[in-house]
Amino acid sequence: MKPDVTSFFDEATNTVSYVVKDPKGSACAIIDSVLDFDHASGRTDTRSADDIIAHVREHNLDVHWLLETHVHADHLSAAPYIQQKVGGKIGIGERITVVQDTFGKVFNEGTEFQRDGSQFDALFKDGDIFDIGQLRGDTLHTPGHTPACLTYVIGDAAFVGDTLFMPDFGTARCDFPGGSSEMLYNSVQKILSLPQDTRIFVCHDYKAPGRDDYAWETTVAAEKAQNVHIGAGRSKDDFVAMRDARDAQLGMPKLIIPSLQVNMRAGHMPPADEQGNVFLKVPINRL
Repeated sequence: MKPDVTSFFDEATNTVSYVVKDPKGSACAIIDSVLDFDHASGRTDTRSADDIIAHVREHNLDVHWLLETHVHADHLSAAPYIQQKVGGKIGIGERITVVQDTFGKVFNEGTEFQRDGSQFDALFKDGDIFDIGQLRGDTLHTPGHTPACLTYVIGDAAFVGDTLFMPDFGTARCDFPGGSSEMLYNSVQKILSLPQDTRIFVCHDYKAPGRDDYAWETTVAAEKAQNVHIGAGRSKDDFVAMRDARDAQLGMPKLIIPSLQVNMRAGHMPPADEQGNVFLKVPINRL
């Protein structure tokens, strides 16, 4: 079945969120939503999430799932806010527990921060099946960028998170704690083993050199033939050497510190103090 896919692009974080709808009904899933955040002032805004909510209400959609492909390091998730407004269950890969354990230590969260994934409504493992109305969704564990990365294969569409970008931009970085270029190579091969005409929807686009417009939809065939990092039969050894050298030159995403603290909590802010104030921590020399 071919799901109806509506995209929402947030240029501030170069993130693409998706509403994936059963073409024979009103059921839908929302993938990788964005909570707007101004780092300088520490203020949040819901305009990006409100655009998705308006779309859901305008088309009388029934939100079954709020899916996260991984714990994002470049934007905050709006899943709890959207859930409050239009419902749906928040899901992520079961290896979120590894991410929570790693960054619970980085941010000195103490024993109050649960590291069992209980902040989420569903934890998917490799091969799990879920439904969006009459649509079937399959989960592929595709680690490398993070230990918990999932690809959601829904009908003829695969939502790959940060594992792959458009063919002219390549692949995700692997230098975050728990990342691995070798694992990423293997994960990409798993995605590229899907049917050649499978539509691939990426989570970010940054306009590759020479391209004037943003883009976020491609195919397995195009990635396999043209991906500048891993296409045309590139060997694992060559990919790992390229990816590791490239990652060594990259700086940290500008929103990594707030994003990790919020997203490892399923989009919730850290607990407020007795006066109702919420604070985020800045670890020194840890990232």
